[in-house]
Amino acid sequence: MVAMPNPTLHDRFYNARNDPSVVVIEGFHPLKHAFRFGAELLEVVSPDPSALADLQSEYAPDIKTPFKDLAQPVSEELFDRLAPVRPPTGVMAIARRPVVDLAALLSNKAPVPVVLLENPRNLFNIGAAVRASAAAGAAGVVNTGNLDPWKPAALTSGVGLQFAIPVAQSESLPQCDRPLVAVDLGGETLPDFHIPDRALLAFGTERQGLSQELLEVADHRVSIPMENGVSSLNLATSVAVILYHWKLAQQP
Repeated sequence: MVAMPNPTLHDRFYNARNDPSVVVIEGFHPLKHAFRFGAELLEVVSPDPSALADLQSEYAPDIKTPFKDLAQPVSEELFDRLAPVRPPTGVMAIARRPVVDLAALLSNKAPVPVVLLENPRNLFNIGAAVRASAAAGAAGVVNTGNLDPWKPAALTSGVGLQFAIPVAQSESLPQCDRPLVAVDLGGETLPDFHIPDRALLAFGTERQGLSQELLEVADHRVSIPMENGVSSLNLATSVAVILYHWKLAQQP
């Protein structure tokens, strides 16, 4: 008799993809950052825990908790059924989604910018923008529109750095006292522009840019210089350029 796959485990991962209180982590590198930044892991599975130990030894020697001890061994067949595309690093997890207080994030008085992504259209771009924001030391990321920055695709491209900084979802442009800086082709060109303290840095889509509604209420506009004939940059690239312009300006 052929052993049937464990439907309970499959159902838990399937249901987690639509449960706003948890997230599905696909792959070692998102798991590594999630654990490093304090994620509450509810379930970890791998078809080869020994290979997981090798990855941890090579890429996360600072993490002393052995991932192989956290991982429930599962068959290759069952593991393949837990995600639309099998993670090549052979591990998946379910973690508690952090609760982000949007009002507290925006009212924080530290002189650090918050990144605002206005209605982005691609989960991989969202994740990459979160990754750039975490690397540069942004206070957090606010995402508007109908795409969730905590979906597995965004977590994968963000390598789990959603757990490193607050990443919040907002239905529309949030109201706050931060100076609103619109990254727009018609703005003042870097490197002349000085990003004000506590800026809310707004980035639009690659095709359409920022909405007219947001541009009309922006306190400042800034543009990234590009060569003739180049009309736009990838969202995450734009986020990285602006944030590192800010970061380098903080150095004495």
